[in-house]
Amino acid sequence: MPDTLLAIDNGTQSVRALLFDLEGNLLTRSQVKFDPVYHAAEPGQAEQSAEYYWDCMATAVRGLWEQGARPGDVVGVSLTTQRGTVVPVDRAGQALRPAITWLDQREATRLPRLSMHWQAVFRALKATDTLNYLCRQAEANWLHEHEPDVMRRMHKYLLLSGYLTHRLTGQFRDAVAAQVGYIPFDFRRQQWARSWDWRWEAIRVGREHMPELVQPGEPLGVITAAAAAATGIPQGLPLFASGADKACEVLGSGCLDPRLGALSFGTTATINTIRRNYVEVTPLLPPYPAPVPGHYCTEVQTSRGFWMVNWFRDEFGGSDMERARLEIVPVETIFEEHLQGTPAGNLGLMLQPYWSPGVREPGREAKGALIGFGDVHGREHVYRAIIEGLMYSLRQSKERIEKRCNVRLKSLRASGGGAQSDGVVQIAANVFGLPVERPHTTETSGLGAAICAAVGLGLQPDFRTAVARMTRVGTTVRPGHAEQALYEQLFRRVYQPLYTQLQPLYQEIRSITGYPR
Repeated sequence: MPDTLLAIDNGTQSVRALLFDLEGNLLTRSQVKFDPVYHAAEPGQAEQSAEYYWDCMATAVRGLWEQGARPGDVVGVSLTTQRGTVVPVDRAGQALRPAITWLDQREATRLPRLSMHWQAVFRALKATDTLNYLCRQAEANWLHEHEPDVMRRMHKYLLLSGYLTHRLTGQFRDAVAAQVGYIPFDFRRQQWARSWDWRWEAIRVGREHMPELVQPGEPLGVITAAAAAATGIPQGLPLFASGADKACEVLGSGCLDPRLGALSFGTTATINTIRRNYVEVTPLLPPYPAPVPGHYCTEVQTSRGFWMVNWFRDEFGGSDMERARLEIVPVETIFEEHLQGTPAGNLGLMLQPYWSPGVREPGREAKGALIGFGDVHGREHVYRAIIEGLMYSLRQSKERIEKRCNVRLKSLRASGGGAQSDGVVQIAANVFGLPVERPHTTETSGLGAAICAAVGLGLQPDFRTAVARMTRVGTTVRPGHAEQALYEQLFRRVYQPLYTQLQPLYQEIRSITGYPR
């Protein structure tokens, strides 16, 4: 089929190679799941071989041709990846050490000292704690402290998107909308920070270490002979800039209207909108660049998100997994029964999903809570509490977006693995009190990347037209009246005050036990 677009989506748990047509139909899909074991010397560290990511990506792309897809039909390629995973490389683009993934929890202890001017500015803004948090979290600062030889030999400081771009094209370039993490990036201007900016003092890398940035829909380069030999992608095909996976999900869900909220039910759960103007939904935390030139993503995260489903499976789901094995069904089928067999509101068992001490907003003592137990509650109620707690958290984030952006969301579109559950989507509709729409494809991140390639090739005239032609609603789930009323009361009267009530106790736990650091 002519005019086929290849989108490569390198996520946290797998890499997928996807072929789309110009109507946004998924033609062929090839997936390689990652080894779930991350390699690191210390607890809390999460590293993965950069070469492993490349090998898995090449295997996934070759899987398309093994299924009968024809490389000659592909007219353009785009790449989207997990965010915040860092790869220092030498002049040849070879990784100098394993990639530090976004799941990593290491912190620098010898922090850079900013000039007196910038110290005074941050004191005046009462943002010194936020600055110190950024400096501790910046992987470059940890490397400077613990692996100075790597930093001395480093030619470029790349995110995973930039590393894979170099492997495909031989160019040290990266997409503007892939820039997420502790890097010297000016999110308002969507460029590397100016030479005098405080970011160059706070993060120990130089401007010469950073790749060239390319706007969404613009070419990053062409597929090299070496990359063609490894992947089967025809040599000379253009690779187009898109954005990070969460940003591409918003685009691939069709959410260009700022009144449409994109829910991502993935490892990290998020609610997101795309808008033209720069708004910090959380003060001092910038909006990320969207995969549409000059636009921003007003994303708010629940850091662990649907990782908590895996946590439940591993810690409490032994009998569920055994039953799934005997019945030859996915364990998610059993989890779906938990939702169908428990009532809205969960008989008062509620969960606060702050399970993430390593990835948190400054000032939050990331402790989770499960309250309201009675003798009627069992394992299935714990599962429902996780899903309801995630939705309460995302709804709280929705209200922050609406308040800060002066907008009222009219509907939501859900993607990610969790969105394939009818029970999860119905709970979302009930908690938010809004219709929740599923896009026509589950591969919304890959579709967002394909849209960027379509615009770059001129096969679609602009992003708005491309979204109108290549995205659409599959199914819509509407809230139930009685369930919505029940969740409204639980959200307002219990969930919203919960963190404020428990925060002093979280601080006491931290002071006594030292966890989280």
